[in-house]
Amino acid sequence: MTVFVCGREPEDIFCGIYDAWMSRLGHDHVRLEFEGCDRELFCEYRQVETTAEKAGKVTDSIRKKISQEVYEASYKAALSREKDRADKLYRFLVYAFWAGNRVMDMLQIPAVNEVFSMNRHLNRELDHMLGFTRFSQTKEGVLFSEIAPENDLVVLMASHFADRMPMENWMIYDCKRNKAAVHRAGGGWGIVRAEKSQWQTRLHKEKEEEMFERLWKTFHQTIAIKERENEACQKNHLPLRYRSYMTEWNR
Repeated sequence: MTVFVCGREPEDIFCGIYDAWMSRLGHDHVRLEFEGCDRELFCEYRQVETTAEKAGKVTDSIRKKISQEVYEASYKAALSREKDRADKLYRFLVYAFWAGNRVMDMLQIPAVNEVFSMNRHLNRELDHMLGFTRFSQTKEGVLFSEIAPENDLVVLMASHFADRMPMENWMIYDCKRNKAAVHRAGGGWGIVRAEKSQWQTRLHKEKEEEMFERLWKTFHQTIAIKERENEACQKNHLPLRYRSYMTEWNR
């Protein structure tokens, strides 16, 4: 067995898929793993070099030879929380290049079903995050939000908020992965990597913003009717893991 070791970003995974496919060793004789995983005896390990050219060839092939729908499903699978998502995506694409766009309906195949499940979980969490994300205005006039999703959602969220807040300077920081989407008012956005402490030394909340946050928390507590409290229903509609990053719950 030959194991191709790649990074955890979608571009790294696509490059790993390229190297494994072009090795011509046979799909049953190759496997993709992330850096830092335990190594097995009797396996040959090859380090994958990430390049824009290799990643571009894989994405172009999926789009042109299969479909845009399959590419979007593949990209989201590469952003999944699953630790073995790289190898699962590779197995999925083996069937996809054989079956074409109809692969999306072949859920009886384990590799296809696994990618479908990863997409379903990611889409559900993305829908929650877009509704629960809160921004605070900093002293520098930047709208700042901190998140910690199970899946790597910051790229998908950046695309969403860039369309809805095009004339604002904002940042969405993923504290679990130490990266942020940074948007410039009237311009584009990009991904920046930095530790949380680096953001905290530069970003300070405006006093007026903190005052409004306190007012909002007070309002949230005041309108609650104790006799109608239903904690089980609240948890069902608003899971606990989202609350620490929401202004009205961060008391």
